[in-house]
Amino acid sequence: MGMACCAPHGANAGINPCHCGAAHTQAALRRIEADLNRRQFLGGAAAVLGMFAGFGLAPRELKAGEPGQPLLLTHLRLFDGETLEMREDVDILIEDGRIAALPRRGEGPTAARIIDCGGRAVIPGLIDAHWHSTLVGVSQMTAMTADIGFLHLMAGREAGATLMRGFTTVRDLGGPAFGLKMAIDRGAVAGPRIFPCGAMISQTSGHGDFRQRHELPRMPSTPPNYIESSGVAAIADGVDEVLRRTREQLMQGASQIKIMAGGGVSSLYDPLDTAQYLEEEMRAAVRAAADWGTYVCAHVYTPQGIQRAIRAGVRSIEHGQLADEETVRMLADANVWWSIQPFLDDEDANPKTDPVSRAKQLQVSAGTERAFELGRQYGVPMAFGTDILFSPEGAASQGRQLAKLTRFMSPLEALHMATGAAGQLLALSGDRAPYPGRLGVIAEGALADLLVVDADPAAGLDWLDAPADHLDLIMKGGSIVRNQLAHTR
Repeated sequence: MGMACCAPHGANAGINPCHCGAAHTQAALRRIEADLNRRQFLGGAAAVLGMFAGFGLAPRELKAGEPGQPLLLTHLRLFDGETLEMREDVDILIEDGRIAALPRRGEGPTAARIIDCGGRAVIPGLIDAHWHSTLVGVSQMTAMTADIGFLHLMAGREAGATLMRGFTTVRDLGGPAFGLKMAIDRGAVAGPRIFPCGAMISQTSGHGDFRQRHELPRMPSTPPNYIESSGVAAIADGVDEVLRRTREQLMQGASQIKIMAGGGVSSLYDPLDTAQYLEEEMRAAVRAAADWGTYVCAHVYTPQGIQRAIRAGVRSIEHGQLADEETVRMLADANVWWSIQPFLDDEDANPKTDPVSRAKQLQVSAGTERAFELGRQYGVPMAFGTDILFSPEGAASQGRQLAKLTRFMSPLEALHMATGAAGQLLALSGDRAPYPGRLGVIAEGALADLLVVDADPAAGLDWLDAPADHLDLIMKGGSIVRNQLAHTR
C-alpha cells in the first residue's frame, strides 16, 4: 500500500523530512487494513487525529517568512486565474497568508524574503469543485461496510496527496468530511481547504439511497442504515424531512447543500432518466439554505431534472451531461452554475463492474462533448470538477482530468475553470464560506494559494499528470508545502 507524500521535497527536505514511506508508517497502515473488520475506533474523530500524530504525518509547513516579514516571488510569468493571458511585468508580494500586492517587476520591497522563480509560470492553487474526500480513496464495498475510523484514515492520507497534486481547495460534495476539514484547518494533517456539503440528501430510491431491496420497507422505527449513520447520505421524503436533513447538515458546518435531483451511475436502483424530488421538496432545501445565507447544488443529468432544479432555485448543477439546448439556455438565463466533469469512456472512467451501472456510464460519456459545446455556446458559468469515486488508483488522475478539458477549449480557459471560475462558485456560500477571502485568483487581498510550474500553461496542460516533476513550489495560505526551487534567499 503506497503512501502519498505529505512533506516537502527538494530544497526543504532536510527541514521537513517525509515519514510517508518510513517502515513504521507502512507497517502501521498494513495492520489497520488487516484488522479492518475487528478494530474499533472508540475515540471517534479524536482517535483518528491522534493516530495521525503518532505516525508523524501532521504537516510541518514552512511559513512564507518570519512573522512580519513579507515574501516576494520574482522573475515569473503570471496567470492570475482571471485574465486569459500570461503576464511578465509583475512580481508577487505575500504577507500574512494573503497576496499583499503585485508590484511591477523589480520594484518590490528590498526587505522581503525573495524566491526567484527562474522564469517559471505562477498560477493560482487549483480548485476541484466536485470532490469526495472520504469516498475517493477506497472501494465502493469498503465505503459501504468498513469501520468508519478506517475510512477517515484513508481520507486523511488522500488529502495529503490531493494537496501535492496542486489542488489547494476542494468542494466536497458528499461524505463525512467535517472532521477531516477540522483536522486540516488545525494543522493535524496536510490537505486542501474543504468546502463541505456533508451528507448528500436523497429521496427514497434516489441516487443517495444505497440500501438493498431486502432492507425495505422502511418503517418509523427502522434505524438509519450504515450509509446514513456514517454521514455519507441522508434519506428524506417530503418537505418536512428535507427541511430537517438540510438543517442538520448546516448545523454540522455545511458550506452548501447537495440534493439528488435525478438518477445516477453508481446506484443500482434509480434509472438515469428518473426525476427525483418534487419541486416543492427542492424548494424546501433551497429556502432552508438561503436562510443560512448559502445555496443548494443538485446532482442531475437529464433535461427534466435540470429544469425542475432551476425552477426550484438550485444555484449549481452537478454533471448535466444529458442536457438539451433548451435546458442549457435556461441555465444561462438564470445564471445557474454548471459544475461539469470530463466524463469520458477512457482509462480514467470510474470503474463499473455491474452491467446496469456500466450502461449508464456509457450514456453519460456519450453526452459529455455536446454538453461542453452547449455550455460554451450559451455562456453558462462553468467550473471544473472530477467526481472521482471509489477508486484509489483513479484519485491520482485528478490533474489529468483537468488536462482533458483542452480538447474542448484552450489551456488557459481550462485553467480558468479550475481557478478563477471555481472561486466564484465557491463564493456563493456567502457567510457560510469557511475561509474568508478570495480563492482561485492571484490578486491583491486574495488568499495566498499558488503554484510555481515548470511548464508553459498556455501551451498545454499535460504537465498536470506529473505534479512531482512540474510543481516546483506549492503554497497554501502563505505556507510553503513543497519547494524545489534553488533560487531562494
